[in-house]
Amino acid sequence: MADNANLTRTKLRDLDILDRAFPETDLDKFPDTPHDAFQSCKRCPDARILSLKRLDERGWHFTIQGDGPKAQQIAGNENVALTFYWPPVGRQIRLRGKATQLSEEECTRDFLEQPLNSRIAAVASKQSQVLESRGELLCCVANVKSAIAEGKHLAKLEWRVYVVTPSSVEFWQRSNDRLHQRLRFTAGSNSNAWVKELLWP
Repeated sequence: MADNANLTRTKLRDLDILDRAFPETDLDKFPDTPHDAFQSCKRCPDARILSLKRLDERGWHFTIQGDGPKAQQIAGNENVALTFYWPPVGRQIRLRGKATQLSEEECTRDFLEQPLNSRIAAVASKQSQVLESRGELLCCVANVKSAIAEGKHLAKLEWRVYVVTPSSVEFWQRSNDRLHQRLRFTAGSNSNAWVKELLWP
């Protein structure tokens, strides 16, 4: 067992993650707010757990099912963290802040704007509950599709949209010499003011 652990550590240590050139980033030219700085970054985030729905003056938006584990966790603690990572350009963005549920009207509107198959999957799903078989899931999906065919309204009352209002946002740019660049925005006392400062690698 110890030999396997040592072998795994060696493989991870030898991964070629920094031994290539990355584009230079001039952090001095970054905008004065993290919202503008985030939008100036190329490419869209590809999150494994959550997808970013939109970004506006209120913050970073994401959707979850209100009857699922994530909603229960947020109900118990509204402090959250988001991480975005773009391997091709070696950039990471981390946010810390509070998650606030948007109004029922906005949640409903967001649900209705989802592609049909996404809405069907959301209505049919009993997220994170034990699934006896794949057939059980497909049966639930078929029932939802049948209800739609009969003209019934497709709704997901547990659909929730949250917005994360950040207290801090950090931009991290990887460098192959390991002198990584870090820029942190910290919310000031004025809601429109941000303190922008460089951090040591």
